Amino acid sequence: MYIDSHCHIHLRDLKNRQDEVLRNMAANKVSHALCVTISLEDFPQVKALAEKHAHLHGTVGVHPGPKNVREPDVETLVKLSEHPKIVAIGETGLDYHHVEPRQKWQMDRFRTHIAASRACGKPLIIHTRKAADDTIQMLKDEGAGLDKGGFGGIMHCFSEPGNIARAALDMGFYISFSGVLTYPGSKDLRSVARLIPLDRLLIETDSPYLSPQAHRGKTNEPAYVIEVAKQLAVLKGMPVERIARHTSENYFLILFFKNFTYPLFQMFHLHTADHTIHKLSIIPPAFPFFCIHDTS
Repeated sequence: MYIDSHCHIHLRDLKNRQDEVLRNMAANKVSHALCVTISLEDFPQVKALAEKHAHLHGTVGVHPGPKNVREPDVETLVKLSEHPKIVAIGETGLDYHHVEPRQKWQMDRFRTHIAASRACGKPLIIHTRKAADDTIQMLKDEGAGLDKGGFGGIMHCFSEPGNIARAALDMGFYISFSGVLTYPGSKDLRSVARLIPLDRLLIETDSPYLSPQAHRGKTNEPAYVIEVAKQLAVLKGMPVERIARHTSENYFLILFFKNFTYPLFQMFHLHTADHTIHKLSIIPPAFPFFCIHDTS
């Protein structure tokens, strides 16, 4: 089974064919999806989807791109995140593609989301575009990482160089790859993907955007996340089923287990990343079916 860790099926033409989108997910063995909010205005749609469908969960946050939307505050984000189907804060971050660099309103918005994450104990969904160094620095300065008492999160639609991946991993973040990984021009990104440990890897579509190469020209949807898994399987020289298993396990770890302390996380990551432990099982009471195996 596969899990789409970042989609927007409440937007554009996916909104008008949600039943078909969900059927396509099932037909392609996509068991769960995270529906990501981009504004407070569209949060009710995301919440309604999560409430209606057991296998969908949602987030609350305001994308860093648009300025003329309702501005979030910490209290509002924390309050909305109390809903049991809302499992993360975001998407948030810095975007210097659509906005001039280091705009105060955008940086303040990012700080607000980090503070909300720390207050409610839920991870961040991070968007960064042409702003990777500043994004990492703010995550460090504001204590977003597990190493600073934060709750980490997901570096969504990752397309940055290896040093940015390393910095994010060091703070306890997971790295999520999208259909961009499958594009002919993404050679450097594929080199980075080879280096990401299996225990910190996620897959996503960012649908309705960024259709993988096999579906270019079509509207992207969660069913296509398998194409990202296939590309990672090729890069890592392993069966796609193994990529599916690890990325699915990671999805539940980052979004549903809130009680990891940093020392436990650090031990888990260092041992699996350097291959000194080849088998590790975690069986929390709330998820007796959930195990991690063979993280070498």
